[in-house]
Amino acid sequence: MGHRRFEVTTLGTGAALPARGRYPTSQLVNVNEALYVIDCGEGAQERLRTHGANFMRIGHVFISHLHGDHYLGLMGLISSMHLMGRTNALHVHGPADLKPIIDLQLRCSQTYLRYPLEFHALEPISGRSAWTDDRVEVTLLGLRHRLPCTGFVFTEKRTQRLLRKEKLNLIPQFMRDRVKQGEDLVLPDGTIHPNQELTTDPPAPRRYAYCSDTAYAPELIDHIRGVDLLYHEATFTDRLAKRAKETMHSTAAQAAMLARDADVGQLLLGHFSSRYKNTDELIAEAKAVFPRSSVSVDGCTYPVST
Repeated sequence: MGHRRFEVTTLGTGAALPARGRYPTSQLVNVNEALYVIDCGEGAQERLRTHGANFMRIGHVFISHLHGDHYLGLMGLISSMHLMGRTNALHVHGPADLKPIIDLQLRCSQTYLRYPLEFHALEPISGRSAWTDDRVEVTLLGLRHRLPCTGFVFTEKRTQRLLRKEKLNLIPQFMRDRVKQGEDLVLPDGTIHPNQELTTDPPAPRRYAYCSDTAYAPELIDHIRGVDLLYHEATFTDRLAKRAKETMHSTAAQAAMLARDADVGQLLLGHFSSRYKNTDELIAEAKAVFPRSSVSVDGCTYPVST
């Protein structure tokens, strides 16, 4: 089996005020064609459509917190799925207060969804598991912000062992699944072929961490250590460190410090203040601390790779 697809598309990279070329925060995570949305700012469904995403494949939406630039596009997405005839369940994960917000809007518009909407209340407690399926496990990060705010770590499920091509002729077709699961091969004549001779280790599971709005939080380091890709907000440069502290946001340098100290593979910056017409100063500041830094761009896709 080939390597599973695991990639992140940034649908919006702006902070509270939209700026030309930057939508509010939203991301699309693709794991082997199963789609997960993280945050859902205004215009998210339009951006999903532009990207060619199949709305019916979106099984889960994860909302980090209840500042409008992170969730005001959610009702539009929920309504469009209804109008498109969706029947499979949509799982929405977010702060407990999000559920009455959704319920009120559905009630006031007399909308009776054609599909089940399963709501999962989140508490921002680092390390807690929020969701697991056959592709990924999603665990939580407790971020530091003015409202309770949750980050997410997506960890790929370990795949089965890989059969050595030169040994395929030894393994009857009906026994290959068991060998992939780690069993030794016992032939009808009693011959035993140890699993290690027939298989190789599967690729190491890849990991993606998402830190939306947060002040510098070194307590996260142990929970994101070694992730292949870290998305971290960088609302300001260090020249506005005082403003960052007041609003409980991070500077580009602080995001890079976290990436460096957690020894992550790549750092992806986002959530830029509208005061920055371009991101040159932000990326220069981050790269001075952590060279494997880049800025996220609306509509661009980034692989989660080891």
